Amino acid sequence: MATALKEDDAQAHVHGVCFKTGPPARVGIELEWIVHDGADARRVVAPERLDEALAPLEAKGLPFGSRLTREPGGQVELSSPPADTLAGCAEDLRADMVALEQALAASGLVLAGHGLEPYQNPPRIVDHPRYRAMEAYFDRAGSWGRMMMRGTASVQVNLDAGDEGSGPQGYRSRWELAHRLGPVLVAAFANSPLWQGKPTGWRSTRQLVWARMDPGRTRPPDSLPGSDGDPRAAWACYALDAPLLCLRGATADGWNAPEGLTFRSWLRGAPGVRPPTLEDLDYHLTTLFPPVRPRGWLELRMIDAQRGGDWIVPATLAATLLDDPVAAEAAWVATEPLCAAGATVPADAIWTRAARLGPADPVLGKAVRACFGATEQALADRDAPGPLRAAVANFTRRYAERGRCPADDLLERSCR
Repeated sequence: MATALKEDDAQAHVHGVCFKTGPPARVGIELEWIVHDGADARRVVAPERLDEALAPLEAKGLPFGSRLTREPGGQVELSSPPADTLAGCAEDLRADMVALEQALAASGLVLAGHGLEPYQNPPRIVDHPRYRAMEAYFDRAGSWGRMMMRGTASVQVNLDAGDEGSGPQGYRSRWELAHRLGPVLVAAFANSPLWQGKPTGWRSTRQLVWARMDPGRTRPPDSLPGSDGDPRAAWACYALDAPLLCLRGATADGWNAPEGLTFRSWLRGAPGVRPPTLEDLDYHLTTLFPPVRPRGWLELRMIDAQRGGDWIVPATLAATLLDDPVAAEAAWVATEPLCAAGATVPADAIWTRAARLGPADPVLGKAVRACFGATEQALADRDAPGPLRAAVANFTRRYAERGRCPADDLLERSCR
């Protein structure tokens, strides 16, 4: 039998597994897409049709090792293996993306690069106890959770947490810089302005959905007091004080967790509920969804899915601004106006402005342009591969320099 977990041991475990330190070296990228009918984006894609299209890839795997999974609403996801270079990671992931596109095309389906399903209110088509419990949990607070599960898609960038030092490559500095860059990435790559065919008034409705559905597991942990600037302590408090989203094997009928039960309360004893184990804690950590999630590395989760191959631009921006010391310093200066006096990270209001206005907000737009400029300079100084440099330069000209984001294109098309 699994051993019951004590509170001190739980705290120590979170400290140990969520920030694994060392010199930053590796990068990984996760790409989610909504799947549309190639002839009519408003036509519902039957689950059986998607099953048939993906069956060959699920049987033999992707050529360069990306993992193919599906989200509750039928979104598909490719997760790259960790790579030593951004260019190598991008090249392999692009090849696996082509294989996925070809498999879908054979069934008349396409990958739609939107952060939120723009035309439909899709059903949940993946039936698993986790997702049934998640839906029941989120339904207590309205429809936001269903929108997230069934209709959102993102670009996620995974970077090493950093070393134990106090410099720009230390995990404390990288944790803070990732949060400072969060609203910049939301604004620059906002790409979800429609829901059920109508403008929502937000450039990144996806970010709005994540912020509203359950702040106790989606807000940045840095807003918690009493952590003394130590992200390990802040994250441990955040994780243990978050309510249980689901309880594996709770009953024969499902995984629904008792309402309002936090993991810390469970550790201290919950009547009628078995004691938690280390495996329960590890699973609970997978149900927390802040914009920057420590998983041994830093997982940046705030970026809307992008059209075509534009996903390489946010991946390049995030990796360069965190991993290149000169670019990191420039990004720190550029994001200073986003932080209130005495604060090291932006307040919730800045994240909200980024989601609503994108880079059209004057302060955020200036930070976006400065971060793109720092990225372009760092890529030139390192003589980065031409495709990376060209992708960033083209996106800069199309969007950042003009105070625009991909959402603006979709809004203009919807008004024609």
